[in-house]
Amino acid sequence: MSRKAFALLAPLLLTAAARAADSPSLAGQYRAVAGRLIDAALADNEGYQRLTYLCYRIGHRLSGSPSLTRAISWSVEQMNAAGLSNVKVIPVKVPHWVRGAESARMIQPLDRPLHMLGLGMSIGTPPGGITAGVVAVSDFGELARLGSAKIQGKIVVYNEEYRGYGPARVYRSSGASRAAAFGAVAVLVRSATPLAMQIPHTGEMSYDPAQPRIPAAAISPEDAVMLARLAASGVPVTVHLEMSAHMEPDADAADVIGEIPGKEHPEEIVVMGGHLDSWDVGQGAQDDGASIMACLQALALMKKLGLEPRRTLRVAFWVNEENGGRGGEAYRQFVASAIHNHVAAIEMDGGAEAPVGFGAGVDARSTELLRDAASLLERVGASQITPGGGGSDIQPLVRDGVPGFAERTVGTHYFDWHHTEADTLDKVDPEDFRKNVAALAVMGYILADMPGRVTAVEGGGRGQ
Repeated sequence: MSRKAFALLAPLLLTAAARAADSPSLAGQYRAVAGRLIDAALADNEGYQRLTYLCYRIGHRLSGSPSLTRAISWSVEQMNAAGLSNVKVIPVKVPHWVRGAESARMIQPLDRPLHMLGLGMSIGTPPGGITAGVVAVSDFGELARLGSAKIQGKIVVYNEEYRGYGPARVYRSSGASRAAAFGAVAVLVRSATPLAMQIPHTGEMSYDPAQPRIPAAAISPEDAVMLARLAASGVPVTVHLEMSAHMEPDADAADVIGEIPGKEHPEEIVVMGGHLDSWDVGQGAQDDGASIMACLQALALMKKLGLEPRRTLRVAFWVNEENGGRGGEAYRQFVASAIHNHVAAIEMDGGAEAPVGFGAGVDARSTELLRDAASLLERVGASQITPGGGGSDIQPLVRDGVPGFAERTVGTHYFDWHHTEADTLDKVDPEDFRKNVAALAVMGYILADMPGRVTAVEGGGRGQ
């Protein structure tokens, strides 16, 4: 390079160096505010007190139930009490499934009750119940090999060994219709859990409109194994099943949202939340009460600290995640054509055990930026950024290009309690809860305040 050319280039190099010095990494830029948020979260008791009220004073919150209606009104009160702006409800019509009285009993070769929970959205049995012989299968392949000759008029027991929630839930969701195609009169599905403690796990199922609708219930892993082993040894097994489950007309419900308006770009939104509804057993503590209370408390602490991000940070309590997903769809309709202003969507729907970080449905450049930012969360063990971010409620946003995030935890016991009577407040450790609040507060604030925007990975950020 000539001396003259260098003389012309030198000022440009100095300017670039100065700009780089003025643009520290995200970790450097947000170290101080992250420290303040983490300190506040780890010292906070208010968030857990809110969760305590939700669990002990309102309880489980199935779509269409009076308790969900109470929870919606209470959520509005809590967002206002936290000092959030633009608190509002987004009306949603939700399905109203009623469990009713139910029981299952083995009457041959022994007379003993089975540990059961009807699956959500299942039909009931005829009055007086169903009494029938049992056919046990380990998977859909075995079901097909037995065919109508062995299954017609029988109750099918699915005893699929637990190899993860994803593979197990398939039998819960579609097992009834698959068995009905061969003439089964009902199905009993081994609960989707690694823990055998005689606890049945409910969850949503659906019907194939091309097949007859038959009753479906979950049974404990121990009962599923017992029935399967008896049948495999050639011992005739008979079960009596009674379920009065039925559908009522759709009910009124609502998503609840509140905000910290952005000081520079209020039209741009970072939304974080989880689902307010739960199944009609337990208290909906881990699934998903702890999550929504952690998201609310993250914003409440920002308000207390006087923090105002560049963009609007919104908390959302979606409804009907468990048996329909209508809350997420209603929120997408509420956003309408302003979808391009949604900078990011964070869903927490994996319980509030110790956090490990975030799944992020973003491109490589954004991933590196976020890994730098997430280093600020090493103090609470939540510094991981892994591929794939999203969840049921934000999927309508993700499919239309919004970068999706999923707050991740160790998940050691989540599926022990999931969809059971055991999903109660005592399962939420207060210290782990506070760490989740810290992780959400820091990541939410950075996404809402960082100079640029993250970019969604091509094809969306699915995975939770």
